[in-house]
Amino acid sequence: MKFIRSALLSSVLVTASFGLAAKTTINGAGATFPHPIYAKWAEQYQKETGIQINYQAIGSGGGIRQITAKTVDFGATDAPLTIEELNKEDMIQFPMVMGAIVPVINLPGIKAGQLKLTGEVLADIYLGNIKNWNDKAITGLNPDIALPNQPIYVVHRSDGSGTTFNFTEYLDQVSPEWHEKIGASKDIALPSAATAIGGNGNAGVANFVTRTRGAIGYVEYAFAKQNDLAYTQMQARDGAYLMPTMKTFQAAAANADWEDAPGYHLLLNNQPGADSWPMTAATFILMHKDQPDAKKAQEIIKFFEWSYTQGKAAEELDYIPMPKKVVSMVNDTWKQSLKTNNQAIIK
Repeated sequence: MKFIRSALLSSVLVTASFGLAAKTTINGAGATFPHPIYAKWAEQYQKETGIQINYQAIGSGGGIRQITAKTVDFGATDAPLTIEELNKEDMIQFPMVMGAIVPVINLPGIKAGQLKLTGEVLADIYLGNIKNWNDKAITGLNPDIALPNQPIYVVHRSDGSGTTFNFTEYLDQVSPEWHEKIGASKDIALPSAATAIGGNGNAGVANFVTRTRGAIGYVEYAFAKQNDLAYTQMQARDGAYLMPTMKTFQAAAANADWEDAPGYHLLLNNQPGADSWPMTAATFILMHKDQPDAKKAQEIIKFFEWSYTQGKAAEELDYIPMPKKVVSMVNDTWKQSLKTNNQAIIK
């Protein structure tokens, strides 16, 4: 599936073609990071149950706004809300799946996984400190590659993005200058604006990198793989250069301490371990505690329960399924928090 060829550049309606016989329609909106697996789950679930899942991949910021306004049944974000933010809106959040962010480049002759980058160099590229591909900071990491005297075009998200939040949160950890000037945010204003290109969603970034010689961008790994984009190696926190693989994603995810994360607010970037991919993130679902329709809320939870059992489908798209222990914790959260007329919805 080629997501850069889809209508995702504005917003995407993820729905399986079951016709008008669907019993229930569940509406969600938010992060593009998990769109490939949410689309796959929605299609299969409708085949099995007749329940239609309409998911608009509009970015985490849009998903937070829509669930806050109660215009959708659930929101989705890769930038987790704090417990204070959740309590303010009387919402819960829970992690659905984990994945990885990878830098992607368009340099003719440079294959996927050939170029090496560090977090500091990546930050300097986006800060505009490194302007050409043959800058000594890059060639020094890649002495065996003939890099061109080609301007670097930095591609970023133009929408409020959880992918951007996790990308910038990683750069915030590894670059003092990034920390001082930009920090971690769903929206960024780049000093390199003269050579910066904004793309809507992961698909939009992938599209611009594909079309722009000399470009670099950041996307969830499934978008890089499915669209044949040349990803880079990255230096791990422990110093080794790593390829983005399920092994390195799982090594990073294994450090997750969900039991010590109020409201499941947990960031997974820059984890220790020789095999830990440095830009790893979970993606989250947001729901209001007070549900107006108990039966519909039960159908929503049934979909998420079913999705948690579909780990193989997630792994086929290079996502990391949530551990059974975390799924059990989430189930307890549903039982304790979701109510209609002050009556528990999930028994």
